[in-house]
Amino acid sequence: MTTRRPPRYLSRLLLAAAALTAFALAFAVTHSSALSAQSITIAGEAAHAGTAGNVVLADSRISMQQAVKMAEQRFKARVVRAESQDEGGKTVYVLKLLNDSGRVWTVRVDAATGTVT
Repeated sequence: MTTRRPPRYLSRLLLAAAALTAFALAFAVTHSSALSAQSITIAGEAAHAGTAGNVVLADSRISMQQAVKMAEQRFKARVVRAESQDEGGKTVYVLKLLNDSGRVWTVRVDAATGTVT
């Protein structure tokens, strides 16, 4: 009794479908965060390399990406979530950080001044 192997084109088709899904997901995440400008979740090394979170609000002097980079450098930690909030007409970035020892905390960055609290 011999086992039947699936045709070669099937594995190539599945690989192509997986690649297409990955590209579509990356496109959707990038463009949905630019459209909503309210909340993005940064995950994985792609965000760490600066390919996600490129949200610049009209009244902002610094972008969310700049705020993330500034916080990561200042606190020697990784931003695992970033959210834009409107507080009394001011845009504030709320960043959740995680350091190497596992400590998690939140900082706020004023989008107009870059002040971290």
